Amino acid sequence: AVYAVLRLQHFFPLNPAQFGPLEPHTAWNIAVSFATNTNWQNYGGETTLSYFTQMAALTVQNFVSAASGIAVVAALARGIAARSSNSIGNFWADTVRSTLYILLPLSLVLALALVSQGVIQNFDSYQTVKGVTAGQVLPMGPAASQIAIKQLGTNGGGFFNVNSAHPFENPTPLANFLEMLAILLIPAALCQTFGRMVGDPRQGWALLAAMLLIFVPLALIAVQAESAAGGNWEGKELRIGIANSALWAAATTAASNGSVNAMHDSFTPLGGLVPMFLMKLGEVVFGGVGSGLYGMVIFAILAVFLAGLMVGRTPEYLGKKIEAFDMKMVSIAILVPPFCVLLGTAIAVVTPMGLSGLFNHGPHGFSEILYAFTSMGNNNGSAFGGYGANNPLVNITGGIAMLLARYWVALPAIALAGSLAGKKLIPVGPGTLPTHTPLFIVLLAVAVVVVGALAFIPALALGPVVEHLRMAR
Repeated sequence: AVYAVLRLQHFFPLNPAQFGPLEPHTAWNIAVSFATNTNWQNYGGETTLSYFTQMAALTVQNFVSAASGIAVVAALARGIAARSSNSIGNFWADTVRSTLYILLPLSLVLALALVSQGVIQNFDSYQTVKGVTAGQVLPMGPAASQIAIKQLGTNGGGFFNVNSAHPFENPTPLANFLEMLAILLIPAALCQTFGRMVGDPRQGWALLAAMLLIFVPLALIAVQAESAAGGNWEGKELRIGIANSALWAAATTAASNGSVNAMHDSFTPLGGLVPMFLMKLGEVVFGGVGSGLYGMVIFAILAVFLAGLMVGRTPEYLGKKIEAFDMKMVSIAILVPPFCVLLGTAIAVVTPMGLSGLFNHGPHGFSEILYAFTSMGNNNGSAFGGYGANNPLVNITGGIAMLLARYWVALPAIALAGSLAGKKLIPVGPGTLPTHTPLFIVLLAVAVVVVGALAFIPALALGPVVEHLRMAR
């Protein structure tokens, strides 16, 4: 349906700029991108899409893709809490609840707050204003409503081409704070939801603590890298500043949001390494709405499995024995995103069409391609910005990567939920590994970082690491 609207938008109303249909490969990539909560954008919103398309196609997907993530994590929590049950809930009911009771009310409040700060919300035609030396066309449109759900739903797709660096999307320091808070709000809160659903709030706090243990040091590294030696102002807005730009970059890539208030391509090598590495961790450090949490629970099951190997015990998580089928599902969920990222990058760097949009060469050019497929292969949507990815090869392979990375993590999570739901609860014994203690929190954080490092350190060494060493030299 989204693909059809994009291809036929010239027949629909609310198209004051008279935009025509999109190319088939571009429409395919956009439709997949917004359905999978990725919101990767290879187009400029104000020069490509009508108001009708932005609202009827893309904003609707912002709601339902986020709600579907919450539905999956709810199913996984029920599966863990259940006792020999054959049910993990109803997907439609959970999606409706998530939309009506969480996403819509919060979006309404945030949209009104953003309008109060100057974010536009109208159906006016584009305005032509006379400048000092020449005229300028100012885009209009219902931006505030889409900005609210793009942040709260960890979607990230900008109404305008430069996303939240645009003054019509993010005009003031207060708007910047509210939008950055909205990125992390629901993913962090769902940790507490998970703890309550499994009957032990400490489990939710432990998952949140593991996320913070990874996020805070990496965010500080990004801020320090951009602030060193007088500060790197290239690609940043003066009204936002260096620290808020670097902090936003860390938050948006940790939370699978992908919105930007600065150009990541202009960051220092280490400053750009942080958002890239946060995505490569599987975007489970907060992660997308719902998807980040069920990804972190999958890593928690991996952590108890590793602990069981070390002490020679059958692994258990919250009273459920972890068996061969469960670990197969965990393995699929963990391996699919790196497979998509590395295979897509490899195809792009050895084909003329994949290299055709490359404006920089050497390590930085490789980093741009790697970042693009990391963003698509982990359902983030942000971009370095120096790589022209709107061609058939990248659009088609990127679309496949987005589908696999979303659904071949969600499907194993649902299968895992069904498997765990059918098992009996095992009473806590002297050999049970507590999963709410500081020891387990550290073990979980180490498991996430080590898996990301093992999969991606060679690729990162060819890009941002060698670029940093060359710059230092």
